[in-house]
Amino acid sequence: MPRYSEDDIIARIFAPIAGAAALGLKDDAALLAPQSAPLVLTTDMVVAGVHFFADDAPALIAKKALRVNLSDLAAKGAEPIGFLLALALPADWTNDWLEAFAAGLAEDARVYGAPLIGGDTGATPGPLTISITALGRALRFVPRSGAKPGDDIYVSGPIGDAALGLAVRRDPALAEHLSEETRAYLIGRYLLPQPRLDLTGWLAANASAAMDISDGLAGDLAKLCRASGVSAIVDLPSVPLSGAAREAIAIDPALFETAITGGDDYEILIACGRGAAPPAPACRIGEIVAGSAPPSFLDAQEKPVFFKKLSFQHF
Repeated sequence: MPRYSEDDIIARIFAPIAGAAALGLKDDAALLAPQSAPLVLTTDMVVAGVHFFADDAPALIAKKALRVNLSDLAAKGAEPIGFLLALALPADWTNDWLEAFAAGLAEDARVYGAPLIGGDTGATPGPLTISITALGRALRFVPRSGAKPGDDIYVSGPIGDAALGLAVRRDPALAEHLSEETRAYLIGRYLLPQPRLDLTGWLAANASAAMDISDGLAGDLAKLCRASGVSAIVDLPSVPLSGAAREAIAIDPALFETAITGGDDYEILIACGRGAAPPAPACRIGEIVAGSAPPSFLDAQEKPVFFKKLSFQHF
């Protein structure tokens, strides 16, 4: 069977999974009704060889591409409305690959209430590239810039699993020393982030500042502090680690730095006033303090710990 044409891709692959605002993907734009709450927009791009492996399952690639955007919405206290998809396909794509990709996208669109409302497709001589723009509504937008001295710092869940999952995929020697269950868990956390949309209501009502942890806890906290004009003190022993992460770090203690500075957690970093603790499994890891210095990271003896780099950076 010949590969689908561009018109086929729109009509056969994406139109069936599109929401009403997409107008059947028969127009050049979507049409949204006026929103009763502020509109929040975010966009993230994922590229083969940078954010995922080219031979990953297409359904998982699609889900990761959508979920990293939903994570940004969650951190702003926003519920999803829908998303736009721009897809640049390399020369070796197949109909089967595209159908599996669309099936994964459709499943998550249903689960998270975020229908496809438009986009574009094209060819690229480079790697597979996926750009998604997600739209949401928020009763209150939670900025990065609202943290205040005296605020507590929380993270919404375990840190470092995805970065360690990537390390396992890249290092066969490390993988061999881990249990099968641990390998599967860490790799799964890398492949399939879990956007914390369950926290949107709490964040909108209580958070001073928040952002999702996409590039590493240490570096993303530094970004939040710069935006807010404050500093922070983090108690490293309080940073929550999964049992799988602890197993990997026990084998190679240097992986603790990977966990704290690596990307792809997609948990939420939260600053909030005292007495406004978010629901479990969120964990307090430090406090916001006055000043403009970079955040301080302290060990169990309250001695400062310094990292080679604070976070993943593209450039």
